[in-house]
Amino acid sequence: MKLTHYQRPGLDWPTFGRLANLSDDWDRLFEAPLAGWLPALDAHEDKGSFSVRVELPGMKREDIEVSLQDGTLVISGERKTEKASEGTEIHRQERFYGKFSRALTLPTAVAGNQVKAAYKDGILTVTLPKAEEAKPKQIDVTVN
Repeated sequence: MKLTHYQRPGLDWPTFGRLANLSDDWDRLFEAPLAGWLPALDAHEDKGSFSVRVELPGMKREDIEVSLQDGTLVISGERKTEKASEGTEIHRQERFYGKFSRALTLPTAVAGNQVKAAYKDGILTVTLPKAEEAKPKQIDVTVN
């Protein structure tokens, strides 16, 4: 799962461990020059769902696309360049513009028809409820 550039102690999904970090680094190696920019995101999991929050300040809702394809959440879009008025000299430009795409492979099945996406104050929040078969089950132990 592509979370961050650095290796944090205690990944959200410890099953993936170092393999996830290696995969992230590999993806960034080939993805970064083509993507232009990648918005920061956080991914969390609880017993019933996954939650992904993506920083997309200054973007319009209609410029953001969210899809679920074969167990992979894909968030893409385009931040349009602001045009400087004629006679304006730009001294510094640090904000990123252009197309982006983030893909997160989910470790378990989700209920695709219940996925919700909300965009407020520059933050996109995608909530992906786990499929019933992927949720943890409590098993009662009986005495024989």
